[in-house]
Amino acid sequence: MDELLSEVLGLQKVWQAKNTEEMQRRGVVVRTEIPDWLRQQEEALAVALEIPVNDVGVEGKDGAGQRSEVAWTRVYSKSRTPSATDGWYIVYLFSSDGERVYLSLMQGTTEWIAGELKPREPAALKKRIDWARPLIEHRASERADLLTEIRLNARTKLGKGYEPGTVLAIEYRRDAIPNSDVLSQDLLFMARLLGLLYKAADDATHIPGDLPAEVREATQSAATAANRRTTRRGGQGFLLTAAERKAIEDRSVLLATEHFQAQGWAVKDVGANKPYDLHLTRGDERLHVEVKGTTSDGSQIILTRAEVEWQRRFAPDNALVVVHSIGLDRSVEPVTATGGVLSCTSPWTIEEETLTVISYIHRTGL
Repeated sequence: MDELLSEVLGLQKVWQAKNTEEMQRRGVVVRTEIPDWLRQQEEALAVALEIPVNDVGVEGKDGAGQRSEVAWTRVYSKSRTPSATDGWYIVYLFSSDGERVYLSLMQGTTEWIAGELKPREPAALKKRIDWARPLIEHRASERADLLTEIRLNARTKLGKGYEPGTVLAIEYRRDAIPNSDVLSQDLLFMARLLGLLYKAADDATHIPGDLPAEVREATQSAATAANRRTTRRGGQGFLLTAAERKAIEDRSVLLATEHFQAQGWAVKDVGANKPYDLHLTRGDERLHVEVKGTTSDGSQIILTRAEVEWQRRFAPDNALVVVHSIGLDRSVEPVTATGGVLSCTSPWTIEEETLTVISYIHRTGL
């Protein structure tokens, strides 16, 4: 394995986007020969990751069409991280100058939104890292050589994009790559860290930095309706079941009702037959309230066109209530929603710049 890493670093020094003879050889190493070595470690990796052997995935990529500046080979859970844009994995990343290779505990730095691959915002990547590091801190503290930043010296946008996604990494310099036994021990150590993240992600209702489940569902539904391809998200609770959605809705309406009743409002739930959720009266006052519940931090919510139009008509006698950070207890049947932090905006003025269109209806003239 040490010889394979050294060979790729040497080939990095003559990188070209064209599929030269050197780039063809680099592709063979990162897509075939390094994965072959990793697959020899599958049983040990499965133990370290605490997943079945048949769930251990290995793949290498060096670009489709044009050769990518930063080649990589990763180890992952097939059920949790089917694509390099998803979730968490460990990956060998080769610097563009050929001076170092990193074994990095990494997250997907791009994501599919409504059928389009877009880079994750740096702030979102940092939120995910801030969520992940405390979960593995006790195990990571066993080593003093772990890095929190990597330097790939990339010139391309894609190559630079890997750096902010790193949780922790081990650096191997070109002139000091250890032997295969050490590399194997390092691989299993990083796999144990990844296993801790998989466990935590499996249990998490929401991971900070991720798109809210409601937003992901809406964008994927829009893409599906438009016959756009989307990627599957599996194993980490990113999408909600009907029972979970109802539990979240009931919880948010309950907290909103209690909030307004404490202020002397008479509250009527009209969500079943009106384009808003709660109708409030207090003497001569009237308030039309839209309630949104979410397991996320509440920074993004989904609004229908009708909800926007009606709330603009109701203003200033209107309000938006967001109940965020709701927890879901999936250990009981039916699932129950708990907690939640209520935020109320009234009057609610919906500014155009706060809205993002995720789909259009187009009249074709047929």
